[in-house]
Amino acid sequence: MSHEEHGHEYVPEIATARDGKQYEVQGWQGDFFGGKLGFWLFMLTEVMMFGAMFMVLTYYFTLHHQDFIDASSHLNRLLGGTNTVVLLISALTMGLGLLKMRAGDVKGAKLMIWATILLALVFLSIKGVEWREEYEHGVFLGLPALQAGNDFSKPFGEIMFYGMYFTMTGLHGFHIIIGIGLMLWLLKRINAGKVSTEHHILHFNIALYWDLVHLIWVFVFPYFYMIGAGDVTGGAIHGH
Repeated sequence: MSHEEHGHEYVPEIATARDGKQYEVQGWQGDFFGGKLGFWLFMLTEVMMFGAMFMVLTYYFTLHHQDFIDASSHLNRLLGGTNTVVLLISALTMGLGLLKMRAGDVKGAKLMIWATILLALVFLSIKGVEWREEYEHGVFLGLPALQAGNDFSKPFGEIMFYGMYFTMTGLHGFHIIIGIGLMLWLLKRINAGKVSTEHHILHFNIALYWDLVHLIWVFVFPYFYMIGAGDVTGGAIHGH
């Protein structure tokens, strides 16, 4: 079935001039390649930001090798691994939604977007449980264990590890929340007829953004969770 049969015929953007005449806006929605190029440039800034953080992480890992391994061994690899699977599946549903939109199956595309939103909420919920566990074990930003110069302080390398861990996973979680907002906006635009099979650059760019979100996590998970996996007394088996 075409998108017109689903009741989602494309509605162009209309601007009203000072003289009262209305004109169809020729913007990014009608410029697929221009819209893609602009968003790729934005994505480059995201890669540079997270890339700089990974460089800092790598530098301190070389200086405090054992502290990083010890700290990593206490992360919950079961929850981290589950979140990795959840995010990879969400990347699949987002991609399927875009394919369905291109094929004219608007209803199927919307269903896949809702599935992606649900999986994103599952990811945030699991991360919330994980952070709560860490807080209850005294390992969280602002707590004595992660502040130097007191009786409860962890070694400096572990403080750096956990500082980077909470910073990067927190920033990544913020990107997840932004992604949920973008997907809700996309659904609104689809329902209003602003996104269709022929005019789907917004859908394409949001799917591309979501690909970046899951790709960043693919690097975050092994770097934080797996470098200490050789310690069988840590992680998901015995916790902190």
